[in-house]
Amino acid sequence: MAKARSRTAARKVKDRWKAKGWYNIQAPPSFDNVTVADTLADNPDNLINRVTEVSLQDLTNDFRRSHIKLFFKIHKIEETTAHTQFVGHTLTSDYLRRMIRRRRSKIDGVYDVSTRDGATIRVKPFATTDKRVQNSQRKIVRETMKKTINDQAKTCTLAELVKNILDGKTGSDIYKNCKKLYPVKRVEIYKTEVISQPTIMIEEKKPAKKEEKEEPTEPEKVEKKTTKKKEKTEEVKEPETKEEKPEEPKKKKPTKKLAKKPAKKAEKKEPKKAVKEPAVKKKTTKKTLVKPPAKKTTKAKTTTKKKTTAKKTTAKKTKKAAK
Repeated sequence: MAKARSRTAARKVKDRWKAKGWYNIQAPPSFDNVTVADTLADNPDNLINRVTEVSLQDLTNDFRRSHIKLFFKIHKIEETTAHTQFVGHTLTSDYLRRMIRRRRSKIDGVYDVSTRDGATIRVKPFATTDKRVQNSQRKIVRETMKKTINDQAKTCTLAELVKNILDGKTGSDIYKNCKKLYPVKRVEIYKTEVISQPTIMIEEKKPAKKEEKEEPTEPEKVEKKTTKKKEKTEEVKEPETKEEKPEEPKKKKPTKKLAKKPAKKAEKKEPKKAVKEPAVKKKTTKKTLVKPPAKKTTKAKTTTKKKTTAKKTTAKKTKKAAK
């Protein structure tokens, strides 16, 4: 009898395995509902509160983000799909070891922050420096990190804050604010933990952006229509002016010919001017060589010579007359 019972129990165990079904685990809507993994379960209620670990590379197909690990927790099941919530993320240990070196200091902190939609998340950032830092400087860097994370969380929902953390926007903001006080080499948020899920349902900004884009298209169309109408009116006016213009040139045919002739003369005169300019220069050079005052002096000398000769002749005549 005991052997028969053991055989029936073994058969029941095999039947349980066959009764299990496959379920698709989907990422939250902030990650575009991508299928993360497939899992087995005989009862869908057993899947609730299971946590799956996925690298960000598997979701985005970006090899540069293979060092980021995401954690999703199953909270709801519909038929064969398991819906998840974001629970936290971490960076791989080898990636962290690469950034920490000897004779450098690591400044880390732990901050609990509440988002705009009522969720609380624990953020753990750290900053590295080129040299060793004093405790007073560490304190200043920690205060700036806390302030920037709090300011960013107040204006963002949980999904937006997680996206900024994974994209590196919060790290870059902390870096900019810390650099003013002390030169920091790099800032990273190596871990996050969601303590409580959001209590207020707030729509994401994606559909809002689409509505904003759709609204300005209508005035743009109106502006385009008005511009088209203006162009049409201008096109209608242009032929009128064209019809008037050909009438004028008919009456002023000789004026056109006259206009052409002086144009040719001007073309001919231009080279003449160019020829005359060097001639003027030559004249000026001649004038400089021939000194006009010198001529006057020569004339004066000749007149004086003539006078002296005339006086001599008159003197001779008077002598002869006296004899």
